[in-house]
Amino acid sequence: MTAYQYPDSHVFYRKLGHEYPKIVRGEGCWLIDERGKRYLDAVGGAYVANLGHSNPEIAEAMAQQARQFGYLSGTQFTHEPVEELAAQIAETLPGDLSKLYFLCSGSEAVEAALKLARQYWVERGRSEKHRIIALGPGYHGSTLLALSASAREAHKAPFRPWLVDVHRIPAPYPYRCECGGRGTACPVCSAAVLEEAIEQLGADHVAAFIAEPVGGSSTGASTPRPEYFKRVREICDRHDVLFIADEVLVGVGRTGTWWAIEPYGVAPDIMTFGKGVSGGYAALSGIAAPERIVDTLARGSGSFIHAQTFSHHPVACAAGVATMRYLKQHKLVDRCAKMGRLLHEKLAPLTKLPHVGDVRGRGLLAGIEFVDDKASRAPLRRSARFAEQFADAAIEAGITVWPNGAHDHDSTVLSQCPPSPQRGEGARG
Repeated sequence: MTAYQYPDSHVFYRKLGHEYPKIVRGEGCWLIDERGKRYLDAVGGAYVANLGHSNPEIAEAMAQQARQFGYLSGTQFTHEPVEELAAQIAETLPGDLSKLYFLCSGSEAVEAALKLARQYWVERGRSEKHRIIALGPGYHGSTLLALSASAREAHKAPFRPWLVDVHRIPAPYPYRCECGGRGTACPVCSAAVLEEAIEQLGADHVAAFIAEPVGGSSTGASTPRPEYFKRVREICDRHDVLFIADEVLVGVGRTGTWWAIEPYGVAPDIMTFGKGVSGGYAALSGIAAPERIVDTLARGSGSFIHAQTFSHHPVACAAGVATMRYLKQHKLVDRCAKMGRLLHEKLAPLTKLPHVGDVRGRGLLAGIEFVDDKASRAPLRRSARFAEQFADAAIEAGITVWPNGAHDHDSTVLSQCPPSPQRGEGARG
């Protein structure tokens, strides 16, 4: 059997009617199934495999750690991989972010970041600050609090009674905005809607605003105007609201800088990261916070009220250390910026096609938005499931792309974010 479909396997996969090819090995940017068919992994799995597949240095680092010990409880012990990984990441962080907490998935990181924000205000004696503001379109994960912060009504509908009421404001989406992302007076692209929301809810009730610095799976690499997050920072500071930057998808060099927030010249109060931090070799994510936030907990209750069985996992952290060292040693963040320019140069001619409305992105993250009519920017009907059909056809042709669907807008976007391996490891350049 070369493809698995429910109910032929003991595993039930996310898409129950879908056939899944069985991959038996990876080579750089390529995946090979058991029939020998090769797939160009142009999206790094799920925006994850930034170093490519079968990197021997990462594999050996994990094996060495597993031979020493494979698991410790993060509530009882510490170990060298977690301390080293925190130090390696701290060297790259913007602003005063310097304290890190490690988890397993992006959803878990968002959950922990929002809980840290809430606990911070409680420890400061401001328990009334509990409201969260997030963007729509926007996606932050599938656990209940992360899903609450996401604008995915189709995914939220069955679980609505369990979700938190998160206040939604329009995301800066230059291609879709009437101002084209250039209007300094536009309330959306200037972040004025954020201030309006805080004033509407009452600043004394707002704990945090969460956003991706570059749109991930929700808007397919849509990038706000350069001043947007400077304005966000000013608004959050003025109203005493924490700004959480969700870098799970766009961080760790993906956009040509260590963190996607960097080009805006500001730093968040809390940051999430994941996906590429381990190159996909282990389930690893985390949050970063400044000492001023963590010290509030240390001087108060004395603990972060959040624990998971696999927090600070030794083998996962060893993979993270090896990944960070590899990225730095081979200057892959700079290479990502260089290869990103080539990627966007090659994709730009697609805008000449009658149904390609926009090609956008930063670094090795690109989005291609399809439209029914270019003049009016009328979107394709979501019911046609063009992006999903395109992605399935691409798999048949031996290439992976990511369809951006199930979000609360009608846009049809396909994303690419290929690995950035060294020269000669399966990537041109």
